[in-house]
Amino acid sequence: MEDTTRRNIIAVDVGGTKVACGIVTFDGTAPVVRAVEEVPTDAQRGGQAVLATVVAAVRAAQIRADWEVSGIGVSSAGVIDPRTGVVTFANDLMPGWGGIPLGPELQRELGLPTSVMGDVHAHALGEARWGAGRDYASCLVVAVGTGIGGAFVERGSVMLGAHNVAGHVGHVACAEAVGIPCACGAVGHLEPVASGPGIAAEYARRTGVVVDGRETVRRAGAGDSDAIAAVSRAGRALGSTLGSLCNVLDPAAVILSGSVATSGKIWRDALDDGFAAQAMAPVAATPVVMGRLGGDAPLVGAAENHLDPAYDGLRS
Repeated sequence: MEDTTRRNIIAVDVGGTKVACGIVTFDGTAPVVRAVEEVPTDAQRGGQAVLATVVAAVRAAQIRADWEVSGIGVSSAGVIDPRTGVVTFANDLMPGWGGIPLGPELQRELGLPTSVMGDVHAHALGEARWGAGRDYASCLVVAVGTGIGGAFVERGSVMLGAHNVAGHVGHVACAEAVGIPCACGAVGHLEPVASGPGIAAEYARRTGVVVDGRETVRRAGAGDSDAIAAVSRAGRALGSTLGSLCNVLDPAAVILSGSVATSGKIWRDALDDGFAAQAMAPVAATPVVMGRLGGDAPLVGAAENHLDPAYDGLRS
C-alpha cells in the first residue's frame, strides 16, 4: 500500500559558491535530508549560466530519488519575491542573477510545482520549525560565514517585509565598519567587518599577512595577538548588532549558525560583551544559542516552505 503520509521534495540551495541539491523526506516525524550533491555555482559566468546549473542539479536529483517527488523547494541567494519566484536583487557576488525568473523556469523545465524563497529565510525557517527554534515562539536566526544573513520567524512565519528584504542582518550600520565598503554597494555595514572575509581583512590590515578567516581564528586560538584582535572585533560588532536588534524585535531566542559561529571562546566572549553593551534590560537575558541543522537548514527550510508556505500572506 502506498504511504500517503510520505512526501518527497527536491530541495536546492543556490549560493554564491556552490549549488547543493538533495531530497527532503517528510513522513510525520522530523524531515530527513538525503542524497545531497554539490556542484560549483561559478557565479561569475552570469545568471543564465547559474540557472542552467540549477536545472541540471535538480534533474540529477530526480534521478537519485527513490520515491515519487511532489515538488521543488528552492533556497537562493539574492532578494527573492516568493510570490513570483523571481530574483529581484543580487549583489556583485552573483552578477546577472537579479531578474532571473527562477521559480517559473524550474517549473517550466522540470514540470514540477516549485516554491522559491531567499536563502536566509529558508535557513531561518528550517531552524525555527525543525531545529534550535522549535521550542520558541519566535526567533532571530543569523547565519555568519562568507556573508551574514538573517531572518525573524514568529510562530512559524517568516517576516518578509514590504520589499522582501526583512532580516538582512549583515546590512545593518555598524560602528566598527565606518568607511568600509560593503558588497551591496553601501558603506559601513556589519558584513564586511563580522564575516569570515571581514576577519581575514582586519588581520591583513594589522599584519600585512593574507590568510583566510578560518586560519585567522586558528591563529587567535594559538595566541596571535593580531588575530585575537581581529576575531574579537568581529564578535563584538556582531554582538552589538544582535543586542540592538533584540531591542527592536524582542525574539524569544537568537539562533546562530555558519562557519564563523564556530570560532570558539575568543569570538563568543566578544560577542557576549557586545550584546550586553547594547541590549536593554528586558531583553538582556535573551538566549543566544547555536543552530542544530547545520548545512541542512536551508534545504529543510526550502522543502518545508513548499509544503507549508512560510509567509502568512502566501498561505492558501
